Amino acid sequence: MLKWLIRRRLAAFEREFDYDTSYVRDILDADVRAALAFNKFQAMAQYRRDVPPDALAAAGIAATMHEDCGPCTQLGVTMAERGGVPAGVLRAIVSGDERAMSDNARLAYRFAKATLAHDPAADELRREIERRWGKRAAVALAFNIAAGRVYPTVKYALGHGKTCQRVTVGGAVTPVLRAAA
Repeated sequence: MLKWLIRRRLAAFEREFDYDTSYVRDILDADVRAALAFNKFQAMAQYRRDVPPDALAAAGIAATMHEDCGPCTQLGVTMAERGGVPAGVLRAIVSGDERAMSDNARLAYRFAKATLAHDPAADELRREIERRWGKRAAVALAFNIAAGRVYPTVKYALGHGKTCQRVTVGGAVTPVLRAAA
């Protein structure tokens, strides 16, 4: 019964977001408990206290792109669009054009990139985030960055990863920034 219910929820999610959840179905087929454990990441990813939507989108998309997963990046963009983040800001995030980002998005994008690179600059950026939005916002961004890495990593490990090449933002295909490895 539980597997049936989870499969229905996955199918509904696929329809709503045009997103392939076959990697989650593989987890479910292997072990229901594994699927339930994997779902716990969702609670972390949903913690969004005190962070403006454009900043949250910038951090999450930057982290997902760092892991090179096109479908996950597209999902993040789609969810951000539905959450009210302007298409121009999302295009800037996906293409790495910091000048075209909102101030909030730029700060979170730089913080995510510095965090992922283990760059000491993340400390000053974190202080600015805490000054603007508070400590809960720093926690929310940290969780969002971590979640942005978890899903693509699990997908690649299970053989479902796809390279990020282009993303549709506001109905227009947008090339993605490819960072040097």
